[in-house]
Amino acid sequence: MNTSWVALLLLSSALSSVAFQQITPTVDEIGRRHAQALGGIEKIHALHSVVIRGIYHEPGEIPGDASTLQPDAYQAFMRPYYEVIGDPTEEHPDIREGFDGSAWEYYGDPGILVRTVGAAAAATRHASEFLQDSIVDFRAKGTKIEYQGMERIRGRKAYKLGVTLVDGFEKLVFIDTENFLIAAERKSAPIHAFGQAVTTETRFSDYHPEAGVMMYRRALEVQIASGKVLNEFRRIVVEVNTLKDSSIFSPRLYPRTLLQQFLEQLYMERTDAVSVSYSYRVFRQAHPELNTQRGVEFVGYQMVKMRDFGGAIELLRANAADYARSASAQYSLGRAYQAAGDRASARKSFQKALQLDPAFQNATEALNDLH
Repeated sequence: MNTSWVALLLLSSALSSVAFQQITPTVDEIGRRHAQALGGIEKIHALHSVVIRGIYHEPGEIPGDASTLQPDAYQAFMRPYYEVIGDPTEEHPDIREGFDGSAWEYYGDPGILVRTVGAAAAATRHASEFLQDSIVDFRAKGTKIEYQGMERIRGRKAYKLGVTLVDGFEKLVFIDTENFLIAAERKSAPIHAFGQAVTTETRFSDYHPEAGVMMYRRALEVQIASGKVLNEFRRIVVEVNTLKDSSIFSPRLYPRTLLQQFLEQLYMERTDAVSVSYSYRVFRQAHPELNTQRGVEFVGYQMVKMRDFGGAIELLRANAADYARSASAQYSLGRAYQAAGDRASARKSFQKALQLDPAFQNATEALNDLH
């Protein structure tokens, strides 16, 4: 073969190799350029806290110009791992949740605190990532990243990265190939306590600098299978480095009534069905004047969220017996059976609920779901 042709082929091969490397950088290079696109690692590390006030809406789009609307959602982060959802200055919140080293949820009605585990805790701790960014400092955090090719997000090319967090949770993160900002995240997780895992994609847009660091202003979550919009969050106000005290990230110590103390005690005993049943019975015998039905149904639901089915079923079975004329009590028991996989018992409970209240729509829908 002519030596000039050999040289030309070798040069062509070398140029192709260089071009390929330029098109597909390593995950470390993507991480470096992502941090640079945000504003640089020094500016990122200079952020100690971020407070976000915005508008949360589900389902569908927020009507009109969001900038003219009053913020109704609060979220705050502080290094190294703190997060809270719900304005800590609000005296009587409907719900507040956060992460102060472990995940927690506070419910104003019935006024109890639950420390969560399982899928509920995972969702909270994953959301507590500072700047909600898994790429920055990923090696230091023990996060594993694998390049999985390219995909289009809203018509733009993006690097597709398989991300495995230190607790084993897996998701996909898409980095725009032009601006190196996060375009979307894709994950599979249960949407509610009794549902199967659903694959969703959260799309980030409208980036603006805050203290020299680019932050998204809009996050839109859609269900992959149907394209249905599940929720949207628009950030209206962002405050940087204004927090000094980490106490706002822990639940407030509200005074507890006797009933509230009892409900929290049942929740703490949830892994031991015998203890749950005994505590319920002695409390009912000692305080027959207190109506425990609604609170017990709530705690039973929380137990099911934690997948402590034995304790939940024992508790809700006793509740249904003590409030034999309550369709709600039967329905709550049926949900626990259904979540535990006992479809026959669930069907009987839903049927009993409808016998007590034929217009009970939730029981009708639950029964239909079993067919």
